[in-house]
Amino acid sequence: MLSTIAAGLAALAAAGGLLLPGLYRDNLWVTSAWRGNDLVTLAVAVPLLLGASIAARGSRRALLVQLGMLAYLVYGYAFYLFGAAFNRFFLVYVAIFSLSTVALLFAAHGADVEAVAREFRSRTPARLVAGWLLLTGGGLGAAWVAQCLESAIAGTIPRVVEDSGHPTGIVFALDLSWLVPAFLLAGLWLWRRRPWGFVLGAIVSIKGATYTLALAASSVVAARAGVAGAAAEIPLWLSLSGVSLLACALLLGNMRPAQELHPTTSRAQGLRLYPKGGLS
Repeated sequence: MLSTIAAGLAALAAAGGLLLPGLYRDNLWVTSAWRGNDLVTLAVAVPLLLGASIAARGSRRALLVQLGMLAYLVYGYAFYLFGAAFNRFFLVYVAIFSLSTVALLFAAHGADVEAVAREFRSRTPARLVAGWLLLTGGGLGAAWVAQCLESAIAGTIPRVVEDSGHPTGIVFALDLSWLVPAFLLAGLWLWRRRPWGFVLGAIVSIKGATYTLALAASSVVAARAGVAGAAAEIPLWLSLSGVSLLACALLLGNMRPAQELHPTTSRAQGLRLYPKGGLS
């Protein structure tokens, strides 16, 4: 229920961002980022979250997609809530961020992590995906820490903070406190084939594939608006989205169907299929 409400509010916020002139009061670069995010949220994230939320009762693969899309909303709307110039949708951003956070915690807490992990086949290339997650988390963390240290030593402001017009580095704060640790933990646990490694690895891969697609859309919008250098970032974000999508496929594509684990039991809760076709 919380996922459905969050998805509905995200659709409202994204549609408002795309259709309401003057809603965003940030500079051109940041406004382009909001609208690119809105486009992917409305066209990709909301449908995926709604579909996965409906199917999650009978499919652990769908549950992982649901968790990944909730992580996308938590991360994405943290930027709107803490980084966007105050606008008419502020309370909507509060609701999306809060509901998505609570839904993510409830869904993760209620998931049978051991059972989810058992659905992954032994041939799942866990260490290949883990290496990508460690590389992504370590590379992103190193890049942000290097920029922060360089600014601290030189007494300057990082370029990304200047371009955003924000008083502080929102992306540094969210990535270093939330995203980078999640990628590193997922990579470490998945390398060791621990149950939470499969779950968290799928979550960050799904979130990563979707959010880098949003960054690509933001770069397209910014380039069309005349923001210098925006077009050059499009291949980077599309490449990262493609590799993250491949990581998702390698994980989710190697989950066994419930019938393979329990041939006489359907995925629907409370229903048992008998060999002769009876249903009770």
